[in-house]
Amino acid sequence: MSQGLNRAGRFRSGCGCVGIDVHCHVVPSSFPSVPGGGSLSGWPSMTPVQDCHATVVINDKPYRTVNDACWVAERRIEEMDRAGIAVQVLSPMPELFGYWIDAEAASHLVRHVNDVIAALVQEGQGRFVGLGGLPMQDIDLAIAELQRLMALPGFSGVEVGSNINCVAIGDPRFDPLFAEAERLGAAVFVHAVRPAGMDRLVGPAPLQQILAYPTDVGLAAASVITGGLLQKFPGLRIAFSHGGGTFAALLPRLEQGYHTFPAMRDSLPEAPVALARKLYVDALVFDEDMLRRIVSVFGEDRVMIGTDYPFNFREKEPISRVEQAFDDASLRERLTFRNALAFLALEEEI
Repeated sequence: MSQGLNRAGRFRSGCGCVGIDVHCHVVPSSFPSVPGGGSLSGWPSMTPVQDCHATVVINDKPYRTVNDACWVAERRIEEMDRAGIAVQVLSPMPELFGYWIDAEAASHLVRHVNDVIAALVQEGQGRFVGLGGLPMQDIDLAIAELQRLMALPGFSGVEVGSNINCVAIGDPRFDPLFAEAERLGAAVFVHAVRPAGMDRLVGPAPLQQILAYPTDVGLAAASVITGGLLQKFPGLRIAFSHGGGTFAALLPRLEQGYHTFPAMRDSLPEAPVALARKLYVDALVFDEDMLRRIVSVFGEDRVMIGTDYPFNFREKEPISRVEQAFDDASLRERLTFRNALAFLALEEEI
């Protein structure tokens, strides 16, 4: 195999596959029983259906029907080759974070999902990198799992939710986790989960993914800046899904507020526009004009391919999207793989 990561963990491209997709999800083919037996609200199970599909069931209700690309490495690699993707970065489907269940039980669930990711990484022989989940409702348990993951081969960091039981990710209560992530050199990918504002949506259920997810991600990115996270942990590498969500639209207001209100200037070490360029985002915005916009906001070295594979609502041609948006070859390289290498702290094979 000529593309992906070599045995030393250095990136190599070949056969036309050069992309690194930082936003890809895993769903296990099965879930363990609730620790201690019995039932637990929020605990997932899997119900097989026909044609290599299965349905994730939560609280006796179908949550999402998925195909076996969620857990079969060969299926993923076939589609990666077609799309020009050399490496997928695997992370849990956000509903599997389990923030809303008992912390000890959630730790058991998250570890199971992370172990499935670890097995896929090994099976992929250089085509996958892992970002594991954490039981963020208990910081001590989250730090312990972070430490375990960073000792496993093939893991570059973790995926966390935009909020943890309605508390934004920039809240100081999560500082110990981010301090440890900085110390370990772990990348942090922030994905929307259980978003705010659901009561304001008018229309069918998919609007949660379509509108509420990017809104919550935008608020999460804003909380990281206004909460001083980047000032406290300058070495932290943190990225936001869905192009940073609504944050690119909020940033001009933050900037004007910084120059208008003394309290804003007193609370921030730099102007919001400068702080935004210390964040990473994926390119999952479905539009060339918006892609150019987020590159101008976050910087040419901070935007990475992200697709939301293998779900139906995803970017199916990420390389083509970059090529249509930009003519400059060196910029295309940064967006398709070099920025992801920096975010994941991976080296390129020379």
